[in-house]
Amino acid sequence: MGVSTFTHESTTTIAPTRLFKGLVLDFDSLVPKLLSHDVKSIEVVEGDGGAGSIKQMNFVEGGPIKYLKHKIHAIDDKNLETKYSLIEGDVLGDKLESIAYDVKFEAAGDGGCVCKTTTEYHTKGDYVVSEEEHNVGKGKAIDLFKAIEAYLLANPSVYA
Repeated sequence: MGVSTFTHESTTTIAPTRLFKGLVLDFDSLVPKLLSHDVKSIEVVEGDGGAGSIKQMNFVEGGPIKYLKHKIHAIDDKNLETKYSLIEGDVLGDKLESIAYDVKFEAAGDGGCVCKTTTEYHTKGDYVVSEEEHNVGKGKAIDLFKAIEAYLLANPSVYA
């Protein structure tokens, strides 16, 4: 098994604590509302929703993805960091065992936030994930980030 690692930073004018609440703590309820054309539901299938839990994201019928299962490794609301892995779903295909994510929300000088993501692709055999392949998943994550960012900008009292 090999590991391919990529990093990405996104910046926003939203404070780190607000973004953390939207993208991590309230993710399960916010995403199906904001992206109802893609995401049908998110449910906890094992555990209490915290570290050690497994969550399943169900997509609307007719789309390219049916579901994704994530294992939550850590949710640190003091240091504004979460760690989780994609452990099951169509996107893993026959070349990936899992995809691990480490996401940190750090204060920016303007009162906003820098969201730093490290993504590790754990591959089967000696397969190496290309940057182009990574960019497909990164694009989906950026779309999700932008949807929650737009919601928070339009609703400044949410999580204030």
